[in-house]
Amino acid sequence: MNFLRSVKEEMKLVSWPSKKQLRHDSLVVIETAIIFALMFFIMDTAIQALINLVIR
Repeated sequence: MNFLRSVKEEMKLVSWPSKKQLRHDSLVVIETAIIFALMFFIMDTAIQALINLVIR
């Protein structure tokens, strides 16, 4: 039970983000994921094309 009390007290000290900040940070994460997915898709397609040229 001491552990649960400690967790409860610690959670009171946490500074939670505002809705605006949470929305902004979530959008940044989603945008970053999309950018990386596009980057990997382009790199994968280019490498695949190069390998096909070498094989033929």
